[in-house]
Amino acid sequence: MDLADFYSLMSITCFTLVGLWWTVVEKHTLWKTDRRRRRLAGGVYLSFLLPGLMSTFAQVDAGNPLVWRTSFALAAIVGMVTTLQLVSVDRGTRRGPFRRFRWLVAVVYGVILALAAVPPLAGLLGATPLQAASVALILLVVMGHGLTWEFMMEPDADPSA
Repeated sequence: MDLADFYSLMSITCFTLVGLWWTVVEKHTLWKTDRRRRRLAGGVYLSFLLPGLMSTFAQVDAGNPLVWRTSFALAAIVGMVTTLQLVSVDRGTRRGPFRRFRWLVAVVYGVILALAAVPPLAGLLGATPLQAASVALILLVVMGHGLTWEFMMEPDADPSA
């Protein structure tokens, strides 16, 4: 698949998932009143928004790598910081495998940051920087799906308690 086609498809997919997530959140009013759940719902939102933004910026000017490198670096920093904050929010709760290993999301964002900062690193994998970053974005979306599923399957708190 051509990289331009990939990043176009990825951005459309991610922004569609963002819109679907807005619909889900709208139907769960308890998530808006519970600080922990609101933060976790925001983490799901970012798990699709950030890859969507990176994919969109990857298409802006193929001849100017500074555009994608800057946007990927900034998005990766936001992703790492928020993911590490969510790891601490999720401690002490019953978690599935995706939430238990949420820290891996921060690692993938770290890889994206490294590729944006030092593009020749992709050569170690026999890929161009945008090819290597595309694999990382796929991993982010897959992990985002798993995190979303586990968050949505978490039972609501008993309002009578």
